Amino acid sequence: MKIATRVIQVIVAVLFVISGLVKANDPLGLAYKMEEFFQLWTDALNNGHFFAKAPLISLINFLDQHTLFLAISMITLEIVTGVALLLGWAKRFILWLLLLLIIFFSFLTGYAYLSGKFTNCGCFGDCLPITPLTSFGKDILLLVLISFLITKQRYIVPVLQRLRPILVFGSLLFALFLQWYVLNYLPLVDCLPMKKGNNLNEQTKPPKDAKSPVYETRLVYQNKKTGALKEMSQSEFNESKIWEDSSWKWKDTKTNLVYQGSDVPKLQNFSLKTFSGVDSTQAILNYPGYYILYFINPKQGKSSIDFTLLNNLWKSGIPSYIITSSPGDFSRSPSNFPVLSCDGTVFRIAARVNPTIYFMKQGTIINKWPAAAAGQVEKFINELKK
Repeated sequence: MKIATRVIQVIVAVLFVISGLVKANDPLGLAYKMEEFFQLWTDALNNGHFFAKAPLISLINFLDQHTLFLAISMITLEIVTGVALLLGWAKRFILWLLLLLIIFFSFLTGYAYLSGKFTNCGCFGDCLPITPLTSFGKDILLLVLISFLITKQRYIVPVLQRLRPILVFGSLLFALFLQWYVLNYLPLVDCLPMKKGNNLNEQTKPPKDAKSPVYETRLVYQNKKTGALKEMSQSEFNESKIWEDSSWKWKDTKTNLVYQGSDVPKLQNFSLKTFSGVDSTQAILNYPGYYILYFINPKQGKSSIDFTLLNNLWKSGIPSYIITSSPGDFSRSPSNFPVLSCDGTVFRIAARVNPTIYFMKQGTIINKWPAAAAGQVEKFINELKK
């Protein structure tokens, strides 16, 4: 029993640490995923008749305004509790905390699976996408394993007695520092469609080996006398010859999705439009020389455009385009630089840090930098020209 408990202890601890580290690479991505959950719950409550829906909607709206804080807290908890369990530190408290966490995670992944509205619940971030069903199964298994550890916690032997508090506290600092860094300097590992080396023209097309979705049409007939309903596929309908029976009448035609398909582009709704609505996407992406896409939303945090950088690039023959999902923030094109609008979801993908600077050529991302590393842009370009 001691060996089994130790093995399960290590498995649970490692899974929590890995899950936390993968998400710590992009906490903003988890915050966006939380917003999706909150929006769905708000819509469901608004359309329902639950007696306490008003206070619940208020609570969800409050949480929705603090999704980044919630994401950072959740990721930090995963890493710290995983390390603490591995070391056997404060095992009773940690095990019950893990139980609460996994119950909450199971609710989220269960909802993601049963609602059918998610293809990836975000449990392991964008770098390790897994289906809601797989994630829900994983959480149920962890729920069982953590419950087992609670009943057998007497077999959990603490290790590294003197170093345990230091290691647990160190994991806390590391988790917070890692998330601070990626929120200011972009994810360490970029798993998004707009990562360095990708061609945006290719990312906006379906995969080469993509399969189209499969739909099935079903006909619903109702018996005029009894009101009974009969639903049939097209082949069943042809075989039944129900149209020859005057006691049945057509009621409805349904189209059901049989196979989801894989013909969805990795980057959807990518377009760059002028203030007047002119789509300039292809003209910009297919520009033969180098150019800059400067993604910025002025109202998000303390962000500002580095006009000195853009002016220097423009003088060196590299055109720059300011891209925003809030075109209303620009009453006119600042310093005569072209300002283009893009879809808000695309902006979230493109600018995990606001602003984010892209160095492009014919739709290919040569490099990208956060605003905090803007000083590297000219240096990189100068090295490229040598």
